[in-house]
Amino acid sequence: MQGSIFQEIKRFFRHGSVLSRLIGVNLVVFLFASVLRVFFFLLNYPVVTEFLGQWFGVSSNIYVIIHRPWTVLTYMFLHFDLLHIFFNMIVLYVGGRLFSDFIGQNRLAATYLLGGLAGALFFIGSYNIFPVFQEVKSISLAIGASASVLSIFIAIAVYMPDYRLPLLLIGSIRLKYIALFFVVIDIISIDQGNPGGHLAHLGGACWGFIYATLLKSGKDPAKPVGLWLAAIGSLFRRKPAFKVEYNRERPLTDEDYNDVKAEERKRMDHILDKISQSGYDSLSKEEKKFLFKMGK
Repeated sequence: MQGSIFQEIKRFFRHGSVLSRLIGVNLVVFLFASVLRVFFFLLNYPVVTEFLGQWFGVSSNIYVIIHRPWTVLTYMFLHFDLLHIFFNMIVLYVGGRLFSDFIGQNRLAATYLLGGLAGALFFIGSYNIFPVFQEVKSISLAIGASASVLSIFIAIAVYMPDYRLPLLLIGSIRLKYIALFFVVIDIISIDQGNPGGHLAHLGGACWGFIYATLLKSGKDPAKPVGLWLAAIGSLFRRKPAFKVEYNRERPLTDEDYNDVKAEERKRMDHILDKISQSGYDSLSKEEKKFLFKMGK
């Protein structure tokens, strides 16, 4: 073998897309927590799950958050249940692919992070405001990527509401209806168990809606966070030992390529809508040329 599994993992996180890294981090944390849980179970010390939840899950107790502020970030990568992470990663993959294509993968990590923070804020605020949670607000925890994942899916659904997503056994459904289904399910499930989780989901959904709405109006409130994350990521990239210059244009990076494709798809959708409303003859010469180019 030319390289160890650790080298492969290192290569994956260094050269993979933002989406693959987000999924990879969630899976690595889940596997680590699962192995740790089984190990301590065999030693007849099965409280490791509770320990991990307390130190890395976000609490509704403000006093605990003050002493463990990192939990508002770590909770969105922590899962203990197989079905929980499976469903989250499926939705993250589908929503993340569309988000990367139409909005840009350079904004994906910031949306994941801010959606998770919004979910934590909804969870903490609800448990400290509503009387029904008074008896449990000091001991309740939230874990999982659901708020972050839902923020990404809602954002792309607001940005491209009429995009049709093919679903197995159901057929092609517009994104806006799938997003509405997710939100309604969370609202009507608040009193059916796991209210903190559903409230966190709604927090993430609210951020996704606000972000996509502002983005469509030409504003990007997550840009500072995206630049901050890009700066942190650059610290882990290997710097070249020497500089080489070529007498040609700089090759596109993965992020540049995804942004270009997103803009092309946006323009194509606009042209197709124009054709459906006013016919092919309504297109300008430049639009016809672009349509011919994309058709080839």
